[in-house]
Amino acid sequence: MGNPCHTIVLATRNAGKTREIVDLLNAFPVCIKNLGDFGLIPAIEEDGATFDENAYKKASLTARYLGIPALADDSGLTVEALGGAPGVYSARYGGTEATDHERCQKLLRELGDHDDRRAAFECVLSLAVPGGPALTYEGRCEGRIVDTPAGTNGFGYDPIFYYPPLNKTFAQLSMAEKSRVSHRGKALREFCDEFEKVMIWLTQHMPKQAPGGCMGAG
Repeated sequence: MGNPCHTIVLATRNAGKTREIVDLLNAFPVCIKNLGDFGLIPAIEEDGATFDENAYKKASLTARYLGIPALADDSGLTVEALGGAPGVYSARYGGTEATDHERCQKLLRELGDHDDRRAAFECVLSLAVPGGPALTYEGRCEGRIVDTPAGTNGFGYDPIFYYPPLNKTFAQLSMAEKSRVSHRGKALREFCDEFEKVMIWLTQHMPKQAPGGCMGAG
């Protein structure tokens, strides 16, 4: 595409998120790493009040620690009848040691037999460089909470999030199907649509990063 190839580290060790992001960026000349490719770095407390605050904090601190651009995703499930919960606490709902299954079961217990099952997945992506500046992309997908989990794909709350246009839960979708409609997929498509501009922006803010021989994400 005429621009230098940059290494971007995903500020996560979540295997599900990493697979989805790598799959969506695979056609682009960027070298994708995640935190598992590096040694220990200080834990980053996600104490922001919004997805935007948490995404920027994770991206900017990771970029500063490692000295390369970092892409962070902060996302979660918001349920109307629960006042927007679990929201920014989605990954910690039920405790930091809770499994995805336990978090889904807790949410179903909290929701009970409430008639209003409306819910939405929301995502904010932040691409930051060590100096502090960042680009932000957002995505949202609306659906409803089912009574009984269904499907074995995906991760997190996917088994209980029903997407009406496809008549399936997220956990019943293939990765390709989910990427086309999901909150994270929408945010990443915004990123991809501006890829040329993003690469120019990175070159301007990372002038010492030499072009590499990237053949897509890995």
